[in-house]
Amino acid sequence: MATALHTSNITSLPLLARGKVRDNYAVGADRILMVASDRLSAFDVIMGEPIPGKGEILTKMALFWFARLGHVCRNHLTGEAPESVVTPAEIPQVQGRSMLVKRLRPIMVEAVVRGYLAGSGWKEYQQSQSVCGVPLPPGLKNASKLPQPIFTPAAKATSGHDENVSYERVVEMIGPQLAAQIRDTSIRLYREAADFALTKGLIIADTKFEFGLDERDALVLMDEVLTPDSSRYWPVEGYQAAFANGDNPPSYDKQFVRDWLESASIDGHPWDKTPPAPRLPQDVILKTAAKYREALDRLTA
Repeated sequence: MATALHTSNITSLPLLARGKVRDNYAVGADRILMVASDRLSAFDVIMGEPIPGKGEILTKMALFWFARLGHVCRNHLTGEAPESVVTPAEIPQVQGRSMLVKRLRPIMVEAVVRGYLAGSGWKEYQQSQSVCGVPLPPGLKNASKLPQPIFTPAAKATSGHDENVSYERVVEMIGPQLAAQIRDTSIRLYREAADFALTKGLIIADTKFEFGLDERDALVLMDEVLTPDSSRYWPVEGYQAAFANGDNPPSYDKQFVRDWLESASIDGHPWDKTPPAPRLPQDVILKTAAKYREALDRLTA
């Protein structure tokens, strides 16, 4: 099994932030070293046990999609080797799990695109027959394919969970021109990725993109892209039966861990989804690692 990295410790560069998964370091004033750890968060709580190899898999998938979708939107990659900006002793911490990227002005909108009804979208639809203000046809079920992909943005929170908002709210936040550009670009990115994934037997049910502006105010795709952490991946062969029964389709994302946590307990009491998280059993860790690996292998085969 791969060695797990729960937290990086790059002392030769200033630490900018530790996210749920990534540790970001400043490289001068214009670049950032993003190191993908093996941390796993669920219900906005970071698990105490890392998933070995997860950071490398996320990085490989993001690089795969950045390369494949570069004609749709520019991205933040510099093309430089991350190993070139750390000390020789620190190279093992960044090798295979990091990206050296341009520093951008982040846009505080999560660009969520849904091609299928799942998760919070399904819950919202049951209450209002709409998602983020987008009306949907009656009679849809959990995991239904939507008539066409929809843009259902969220306002990025500095802490806690991002809040689903309407497109009109995004226009208020960032203006009509930039809002329309983000919406249209996000839907095109999703369509191209989903069409390709289907050729590999994978359904991308939904995903989220993040964007920033460069020094010329041009839109740039940033952060991660189309990884199992930011997207729902379902195998085509397991989808139809699950859909027919109203179940969640089998997935290659962290839904497996979420499902286990829903029935987990601490000191005999059901976990209330606040830190600390229940300790993940070894079999859950191994199965989760295998699901992430299978998604990458199928996509890049």
